Amino acid sequence: MTPLLQVDGVSKAFGDFAAVVEASFVVEAGEIVALIGPNGAGKSTCFAMLDGQIRPDAGRVRMNGVVISGRPPRFAWRQGVGRTFQIPAAFASMSAAENLQIALLSQAGRLRRLWGDAGAAFRREAEDLLDLVGMKGQADGAAAELAYGDLKRLELAIALANRPSLLLMDEPTAGMAPSQRGALMRLVAAIARQRRIGVLFTEHDMDVVFEHADRVMVLSRGRIVAAGDPQTVRNDPEAQAVYLGARAHGAAPEAGR
Repeated sequence: MTPLLQVDGVSKAFGDFAAVVEASFVVEAGEIVALIGPNGAGKSTCFAMLDGQIRPDAGRVRMNGVVISGRPPRFAWRQGVGRTFQIPAAFASMSAAENLQIALLSQAGRLRRLWGDAGAAFRREAEDLLDLVGMKGQADGAAAELAYGDLKRLELAIALANRPSLLLMDEPTAGMAPSQRGALMRLVAAIARQRRIGVLFTEHDMDVVFEHADRVMVLSRGRIVAAGDPQTVRNDPEAQAVYLGARAHGAAPEAGR
């Protein structure tokens, strides 16, 4: 059976610096996979190759068997690749519903014909998405006035507006209070499993990773050095040496990429 996402030997170098080296992995529909690693491990470069922002020097990325590597981001988006970012990027002057209406208009190919505000276009669909992420009743609140945790939920709803089959999440709980992190990831997991969406996320909070990921991959100096279920990776000597060991000895891992 064809995997949802299949990454075969992708590599990317910037001059003499090898950012990603022959990375290969799959993500299945409805599966939640964490990609972790210290600062400079290559996580951001890997994500950028998956959504079309960077062309790999070698290797291929396929979505449902269709090659998306080397194609522009819009091609990956049309093949079902959605993404959230570490820092939410909603339109601050628009309401929560209007942000979603713009996303829905874009998904329907009608954004270029939009003049003025979003009006009533896709209003009900926008409200349904807000309800899905636990923001019922906040449709008309300006994005600039939302609490940070709600901004993260709004960004998730915007990504879901494209009906993705794969969701790339760049540090989804960054900047959130500890009590909010688990709630957001439980929401992501419930939606992913209900809708059969594959999720690949980066995260520096190991409690989030080991509680919510079905599988974990550890990236170090551009190479995947460990992979498996959370307990297997937690006990892997190489994973402990390059990343997890720092936490075991009381030092926080670097907060970069």
